[in-house]
Order: sequence, then C-alpha cells, then structure tokens
Amino acid sequence: MVTEKVNLTYKIGDLEVNRLGFGGMQLTGKGVWGEVPDRENGLKVLQKAVELGVNFIDTADSYGPYTNEKLIADALHPYKEGLVIATKSGLERPGPDNWVPNGDPSHIKKAIAGSMERLQVEQIDLWQLHRIDSKVPVRETLEPVIKAVEDGKIKYVGLSEVTVDQIKEVQDLLPIVSVQNRYNLGDREWEEVLDYTTENGLAFIPWFPLASGPDKMQEKIESIAKKHSATTAQIALTWLLKRAENILLIPGTKSLEHLEENIKATEIELTDSEFEALSK
Repeated sequence: MVTEKVNLTYKIGDLEVNRLGFGGMQLTGKGVWGEVPDRENGLKVLQKAVELGVNFIDTADSYGPYTNEKLIADALHPYKEGLVIATKSGLERPGPDNWVPNGDPSHIKKAIAGSMERLQVEQIDLWQLHRIDSKVPVRETLEPVIKAVEDGKIKYVGLSEVTVDQIKEVQDLLPIVSVQNRYNLGDREWEEVLDYTTENGLAFIPWFPLASGPDKMQEKIESIAKKHSATTAQIALTWLLKRAENILLIPGTKSLEHLEENIKATEIELTDSEFEALSK
C-alpha cells in the first residue's frame, strides 16, 4: 500500500521553499578550506540547481572561510524571486578541517555584516548560529542577532547542533524557525530534536543527509533502490522526505550529474512497508 503523496514544499515563516534544497559546503577546497578547485564548475552547479527548481540554498561564513558565500552571489545575484539563502556564523577556521566555536558578540556582529556583504543582500533570509559557544552565555551571543532582526538585517533565525533544552533556552530570547543537526538514515542521534521541531512547527535541516547507514543496512537499501531503479543515495533522501514533513534537505555536490540525481529523489515514492523496513 502506498500512502498519500509526500508534500514537497514547506513554509519557513512566510517563505515557501521546495524541500529538496542545496548545501554549499562541498563547493570549497579540501578540508572545506579555500576556493572550490574548479570555480567555473562551481558556478554552473549553483545555477543548474536553481534552474532545476531548488529555491533553498544553505551556506556559512566558515565555508572557505568566506569563499562559499561569495561564490553563491557570483553565481546567482541578482537573486531570482523566491530564492531563499540561509547562512550561518559562530565558527572560526584556523585551518583545513579545523572548526572553533566563537560566540563572542563582537564576532557575531561582524560576521552578520560580512555575510550580508558577501551575499550582496540587505536582509539575510535565514541566519543560523552555527554552534553555541560553551565559553559565552548564549544570551550574550544572541544580543547582536536580536538587534539585527530588529533592524531588518535578518528575517529569520535558526540554530545548529543543539539539544531540545538549548532550543528552549534560545526560544525564551527570540523566535526560532529552524534547527540544523546531523541526521540521516544511519545516524539518528538527534531523533528527539527532530520530533520537537516537528511538534513545534520548526524546519529541521539535516546535514550529512546522504549517508545511508551501516553495512548491515546496505542490503536492505540496495534491494529497495533496485525496485525503484534508484541509487542508495536517492533512497536515503526519499526516506528523509517521508520521515517528517518539516525536513528540508540540503545535499551538496560538485557534480552536475549528482545534482540531477539528488533532485530526482523527489520523484520516488516509498511504500509504507519500505519506509518501515528502513526505519527499523
């Protein structure tokens, strides 16, 4: 038996987006450091994503650092009406594969201004705190964010890698519309957070969405993929779309071929029994 069709759009506040978006992190150098090796191809991938219907793109000032936001602006500015760009701040980059939380208010204030300049926007659609810095009270970290919202520089605010208690603590300070935690078919550590966002009308944006789980799951996934003439990556994405209606997907790639393959995941419909088999 097949359930009713999965809804492929979601509203972040008043911004309606297609649930299969694009994550920019891979369009950088090795270790998420420096410029993407083939910049012309990077520009083409972003342009093709939008051409194929992507209207939600996720980036961060720390990707590069700074190069990814600029690449997005170079590829897509002036932005098509309805295209939502989400960015993040709160991590510093001393070197490749090195990420250090910095929740100092002066750093956050400067980061917001930097993102606006690189993205060439007067208002950031969705600004997300990349990490809560344990060395700085979150109330202090968010002071410049609250001011930026009041001043119209940020439309909506989200969080990344947070617990339910941390979400609630921040919700006491300002409205939150999204949470971005690691979650995929094989890694469901943040199940409780996903359930909280679903129940409370927040978007859940899983990063690393293409992981398809441990080896013991591969046979099951491959069998289902074969039935749908699909790849295991497409099945991993389709499972997430069916898992909860507030999940927004941001698979990233440097490949035009993989980009098209990812977007075609929206055409696959898992049956209830297939979904349950993968969910176990």
